[in-house]
Amino acid sequence: MTDDLGLFADEPGERRRAPDPERFRRRKRRRIVTAVASLFVLLLVGVGVLYGASQIMQIGSYENYEGEGTGDIVVEIKPGDTVSAIGRTLAERDVVASTKAFTKAAEENRQINSIQPGYYLMRNKMSGEAAVAHILSAAAKVGRVDIRAGMRLEDQLAPDNGHTPGILTRLAEATCAGANPTCVTAEEMQRVAATADLASLGVPQWALADASKAEPNRRLEGLIQPGLYDVKPGETAENVLRDVATRSAAQLEIAGLPQAAEGTGYSPYELLKIASLVQSEGIAKDFGQISRVIHNRLTHPVMHLQLDSTINYPLDKPSLLTRPEDRGIDGPYNTYRNYGLPPTPISAVSKEALQAAEKPADGTWKFFVKCYPDGTSCFADTQAQHDAYINEARARGAF
Repeated sequence: MTDDLGLFADEPGERRRAPDPERFRRRKRRRIVTAVASLFVLLLVGVGVLYGASQIMQIGSYENYEGEGTGDIVVEIKPGDTVSAIGRTLAERDVVASTKAFTKAAEENRQINSIQPGYYLMRNKMSGEAAVAHILSAAAKVGRVDIRAGMRLEDQLAPDNGHTPGILTRLAEATCAGANPTCVTAEEMQRVAATADLASLGVPQWALADASKAEPNRRLEGLIQPGLYDVKPGETAENVLRDVATRSAAQLEIAGLPQAAEGTGYSPYELLKIASLVQSEGIAKDFGQISRVIHNRLTHPVMHLQLDSTINYPLDKPSLLTRPEDRGIDGPYNTYRNYGLPPTPISAVSKEALQAAEKPADGTWKFFVKCYPDGTSCFADTQAQHDAYINEARARGAF
């Protein structure tokens, strides 16, 4: 008879194993890790939902001051700055409360894209709208100096017996901005121009020796090139002159100096002098011929340049006409009495005048005179031809 209990007995080799404690612990750890990971995912989702909701709630919301602001503050807009970059600069200086306050207001004004690099006088704590309107106004732009060809370092006499500001005065005036500015005076600018180390100011190496020999107040004449210069309000005279002279040296290098002087028989500084005479004596269309007259006279053994512009230069007169008594004054700039070129250039020169000095027009002329009211000159080979042109010029009312 079969034992009933035998029906449920384990077959040989199939007895139940005792529980494995290590295996149980591993399963427990997996359950805990899974639970923690699930909780972390839920937290991330929750944070994302909350952040998204906050962003949705804040659409169109940003910090912005109210009103026109107070006080004065100078900010610099750099080349290549975008509207956002300008907004960040204004926000960092506390002109506006946030970048978005400015950029949002700027969206309504297309003129914002016309902002030029340079310095702007703004106010503290302006609304974005006020900042946009103000930075686009003429009153905001400060420190810009437009130096034109033919200008001189020192002030000149004006026809009404007043004075026309020279380059140094204009640079000094540009350091002033705001209600309580810290300004460089014209006298301080002139003092630094006359005494500062020329090399430290950025004067090119090829000009140092000759410029150092000049009268102190004329050392930088001709070495400051025409162009737009942005002067930082409140800056020192030395820093202003260093920036302007360094930029001018780069412009002269682009124009070809000193390499262009090679093979001309003149030094780079002498070519700069010739260019300044060309600039001061006529209009652009005549530059090449005027340069030729100067070159021809310089190579003639017994001819003076006889240029009225050099007579009037130390007298600070802009006129091309001179009086007999002025021509009789002794001095290094009197080209009626002295042979050769004056000690320094006599004005800022354009690239056209410099090119004419380097490569004068072909011709045998030795005389010229302004013979038409528009400034056009007539050129002659002989004194007799020249005298005839003078009479014609007077008849036309040219001078």
